[in-house]
Amino acid sequence: MEAAGAPIVHLNIGNPGRFGFRAPAHLVDAIPAHLAHSDGYCQEQGIDEARDAVVARQHARGVADVDADRVFIGNGVSELIDISLRALLGPGDEVLLPSPDYPLWSASTVLNGGRPRYYRCLAANGHLPDPEEMERLITPRTRAIVLINPNNPTGAVYPRALLERIVALAARHDLLLLSDEIYDDIVYDGAAFEPLAPLAGDVPCLSFSGLSKVHRACGFRIGWMSLSGDRARTAELRDALQLLSALRLCANVPAQWAVRAALEGPNTIGPLLQPGGRLHAARQAVLDGVAASRHLELVAPRGALYAFPAVRAETLPTFDDSDFALRLLEEEGVLLAPGSSFNVEASRHLRLTLLPEPDTLRDVFVRIERVLERMSETTARPARASA
Repeated sequence: MEAAGAPIVHLNIGNPGRFGFRAPAHLVDAIPAHLAHSDGYCQEQGIDEARDAVVARQHARGVADVDADRVFIGNGVSELIDISLRALLGPGDEVLLPSPDYPLWSASTVLNGGRPRYYRCLAANGHLPDPEEMERLITPRTRAIVLINPNNPTGAVYPRALLERIVALAARHDLLLLSDEIYDDIVYDGAAFEPLAPLAGDVPCLSFSGLSKVHRACGFRIGWMSLSGDRARTAELRDALQLLSALRLCANVPAQWAVRAALEGPNTIGPLLQPGGRLHAARQAVLDGVAASRHLELVAPRGALYAFPAVRAETLPTFDDSDFALRLLEEEGVLLAPGSSFNVEASRHLRLTLLPEPDTLRDVFVRIERVLERMSETTARPARASA
């Protein structure tokens, strides 16, 4: 459609650079200042300055047992997810994943010989998981529990009490915790992010974060993971992670110099999230659009860069999210992701990003409502005819 000249509004991607956001100047400036020290491969786990900055961040959060030897810098969190699952899984091993999930976690599990087992994060429960349901999914083949907090795609932010129950679950069954915290500082209206590692204590835990979202630097391709928990129980995993890191030589060296600048520099995401900030206004535009709709409902996102509205069963009982996404694209020029893309069965959900300008989002909800009204009218005609 774009090749034919049709303008498309993209709501399907969480890439800040596509929506006019720029990486903070102090991150950008850190790279040319160190280019003279970036010509060669670095140590496979990352440059000392970057790893030390991650260690300092984890210590400040109360994770005392993290040192540079247990920190790994990667070409984005995506690469580190793959490395961590490759280190962990044997053929047929199982990983507990949220439904909805960030699909890279499912793909990496399958590509590394594992089997996803999905625990539900239902809208009726604020898109939070039920630890009792999670425990019922555990088998002798289960190796790990994945958490995405703040959550993509739902915007849920997990409370401390829930995280403590999940840590206890992992401890009872000797499971590794994998905590995707790439949106850690992106929260709204008083929500509080709780890092998992301080709560995990001696329970083995890999925590993931990076420059892509909070620092709007997706193209830098820099993420990190830190390993915490009992050293004897994690020694073999740490060695496997180092071996796999060496297999790809190292992460992008020039961009690693931005890590310390990011973690020790000013908070540049905060003003965007407060009243008057662009992301706060974009979120409000989504809330207003759903409130004005006859067909939509939404658990308000408390963090991350997405909303996950659903279509009400009472107005469109036979709704199919993939069919709707295609119609919205073809009829109104808006591209978003159907909820079924995130491993949700019988999904009535849609995921859209909060990154566009608020006025764009307001217009998008007018277009969404037009398509839903047309679908509703089509559904109603056969019912009237049969009556």
